[in-house]
Amino acid sequence: MQKNAIIIGAGPGGLTAAYELLSRTDIKPIILEKADEIGGLSRTVKYKGNSIDIGGHRFFSKSERVMKWWQMFLPVQGAEINQTKVSAETDKVMLVRKRVSRIYFLRQFFDYPISLNFSTLKQLGFKRVIKIATAYAWIRLFPIGKECNLEDFFINRFGRELYTTFFKDYTEKVWGIPCSEIKPEWGAQRIKGLSISKALFHALKSIVRVKTTIYQKNIETSLIEKFLYPKFGPGQLWEEVASKVTHNGGKVIQDANVVSIKWIQPDMVEVIARNNKTDHVQTYIGNYLFSTMPIKELIGKLVFDTPETIRKIANGLAYRDFITVGLLLNQLKIRSKAKSNRKNGLIPDNWLYIQENDVSIGRLQVFNNWSPSLVRDPEQVWLGLEYFCNEGDWLWTMGDREFIAFAVKELIKLDIIHSEANVLDSTIIRVPKAYPAYFGTYEELDKVIEFTNTFENMFLVGRNGMHKYNNQDHSMLSAMTAVDNIVDGRLNKDNIWDVNTEKIYHERGEKNG
Repeated sequence: MQKNAIIIGAGPGGLTAAYELLSRTDIKPIILEKADEIGGLSRTVKYKGNSIDIGGHRFFSKSERVMKWWQMFLPVQGAEINQTKVSAETDKVMLVRKRVSRIYFLRQFFDYPISLNFSTLKQLGFKRVIKIATAYAWIRLFPIGKECNLEDFFINRFGRELYTTFFKDYTEKVWGIPCSEIKPEWGAQRIKGLSISKALFHALKSIVRVKTTIYQKNIETSLIEKFLYPKFGPGQLWEEVASKVTHNGGKVIQDANVVSIKWIQPDMVEVIARNNKTDHVQTYIGNYLFSTMPIKELIGKLVFDTPETIRKIANGLAYRDFITVGLLLNQLKIRSKAKSNRKNGLIPDNWLYIQENDVSIGRLQVFNNWSPSLVRDPEQVWLGLEYFCNEGDWLWTMGDREFIAFAVKELIKLDIIHSEANVLDSTIIRVPKAYPAYFGTYEELDKVIEFTNTFENMFLVGRNGMHKYNNQDHSMLSAMTAVDNIVDGRLNKDNIWDVNTEKIYHERGEKNG
């Protein structure tokens, strides 16, 4: 009989699982996607000929398996395939982009990661530089023994003064609570081995290095210099994957909101979904279940005598929500000082971290610099203003027009644009549960994992599926590892949960790499 896998979510985790199942097993995947778009948080939102990359997605991984997987669908521009070079005019292509991201602080630009060069030292001022150097020397001599929270994590790597100068305000904008109340695992996943000494060593190596390959496997992720990017945004890649999945016999069903999950027997699950547009209810039967939906929702939809302690932990898991304001401008007030042919003196950044504490904006994306194809008119500037909030708070509940006006005023206050007259058009996108948080009942998450692992044929993968702040490559690796386990007959799921921990994850236990 045909075996089926029900996959909840058509983001990187779910689509990767589906493609891997079709390529390596006889299991047919059926993807149930709540939204009417493909890609999850990695989708591309189109607005009047311009495109928005929600959150910004660099296509880079230390996993060679992931890097090769992406290029199966979109080859790199200029690469040779069957002795034919991939043309720059080709639409189905990955661009090689230079990574430029800076910190905007004191109404000035600072390199990110922080490079303590002459320009940076001059901008900071003599007194602050002495404080930074002294604090760093002190923490190297007397490090915090046990890192109990994210603040300890940052201070141990950068010293208290540099932490308060460049990390504290932005991080607390992202999460909405003090760093002292966030678990240090977030830093271990997002920053990993980055430190001042590694940043300085990388800067010295960059002076003499002539060429860096796109793989950059021995470089800290925060220090990479270039990355791949689909010509029309991240959604282009995932739409290609979805197309291959359906072409090869899988199903991708959109507007399918899962309302209940019931395990009929250990190798048979019943999933009921309601169509968001028609209200039609459909029942799906599968032998495996891959879930990328938030753990809080998964536990709530299980038709099972779930222990009360597990329900309480799941309900207590916290998330951070996300709002992007797309602004189309005729020009920016801040301009690139570099002598180049950049249109309108456009700054070169992919994004700016807004460290200033007198505004609510957390990050600013310049979509022109991700790919020229994201902008309909190259003479115009297409920005994404990113705000972090909680469903129901004052930012989330603000009306669309009011919020856009508020965002424009913040850019004027920051001296990034001259006035409202610079704004040609605008849009707003709200994304709930964008970031799984490392507070709330996170500390007890292991009990929920232990409970879900008792369902032998259920696999939790992806960012929300695992309640881990994964990049898309980590979400993919978790899905790949789950399929590896099915192929190998492995019942223990620890290797799935080991993806993107503080341990070195790249090349670990990989196959076909």
